[in-house]
Order: sequence, then structure tokens, then C-alpha cells
Amino acid sequence: MTPESPTPTGGWASEEQVDWYVERLSRLEQERTGELVLLDALADAPQRVLDLGCGDGHLAAAVLEARPSVNDVVAVDRSAPMLVRARGRFAGDSRVAVMNHDLGDSIERLGRFDVVVSGFAIHHLEHWRKRTLFEEIAASLSPGGVFLNLEVVASATPTLHQEFLELIGRTDDDPEDRLAPVEDQLVWMRSAGLTEVDCLWRWRGFALLVGQSATV
Repeated sequence: MTPESPTPTGGWASEEQVDWYVERLSRLEQERTGELVLLDALADAPQRVLDLGCGDGHLAAAVLEARPSVNDVVAVDRSAPMLVRARGRFAGDSRVAVMNHDLGDSIERLGRFDVVVSGFAIHHLEHWRKRTLFEEIAASLSPGGVFLNLEVVASATPTLHQEFLELIGRTDDDPEDRLAPVEDQLVWMRSAGLTEVDCLWRWRGFALLVGQSATV
């Protein structure tokens, strides 16, 4: 894959960056592979799902298609252009509530869920907030619930990170990225009270991190 133009500036309030990201996501085979592993790891018949950093609603839509039992999805994001796209995708679908919510703020008010998913969003948070968010997720899961985080993670060395960027067609980092190693995040998830914590899939700087509710 040849490098494309640098990441647009302006952050996630920028239509240019959102258009760039959505178009890029649709053609990265590795991201689609990770998503398929996430869908395969879903519980058999979940009902209530929380999507953290839902973007244009792509992952929430995939969950709904994979698990027809789902009858209530709360999809949250802080990017106004992304929220416009997500609301358009789910217009008329009473199962889905799209909400403006910054992941820097507590998710406690959102309620309890059988499944919490996130796709390429939590890595924008500072590490201390990742840890507290994992605690909030653990508290929000119903007995037997599962957290599935398809994420961008830190490579072991700068050379490996640069190789990863080149392979996904990027020439630079997103200035909002706060990448953490897989090993650190697994420790944080266990410390938050999640069980059966593991990295189910990894390709370079992409990884699927999972954990279950401690109460079964």
C-alpha cells in the first residue's frame, strides 16, 4: 500500500477529517478482519449494547446485523460530523439512540449493558482516563456481560510503529493519539475488575482487547 496524504488537521469536529477517516476505514482489510473477530466474540443473544465512540455507526450496525436479539443500542460520540452520519444511518430505527457524549466524561449515567463495544476510539484518551473508563465499563456490564475493544495500540519500537503507519497508508500520527501497549491495557482491564481478559486478535498496531463481567 502506498502512503496517502497526511492526516487532515482540524480534529474530529472537521468534516474533512471525518470524511478522510470514514473513506479510509472502508478500505482497510485488516480493520475489517478485526471487526469480524469482534463480532464472532459477541454473546449469543445480547439485548442491550453500548458503543463507545460510535463514529458513523458502522460498528453498531454490524452488531445489530450479527445479533438480531439486540433491541437497544446506545451509540455515543463527541464529533458533530460523526453524529450527523450516525443519526442518518439509524433514522427510523427505534432500537438505536445516538447521543453526544465525550469519553472523557463518566459513562455511569448511561446505564447497564450486556455488551460494551468500541472501535478505534479509546486510544484518544489519556492513559489515566483509559483506566477509569475501564472501571466504569466493568461496573456497567450486566452479569456475564462482555467488553470488546477494537483498538489502535502502541508498537514495541519506533521502527515497528513507522512500519505500521506505512502499511496502513499513513504518513504521520493523529495528534490526538495516546497509544498504550497491549500488555499495559490488559493489566488495567484486570485491575478494573474484568475477568477472562485477553487480546483475541492483533495485527501490528491493531488489537482486539476483551474482558467479561466479574459476576456470572
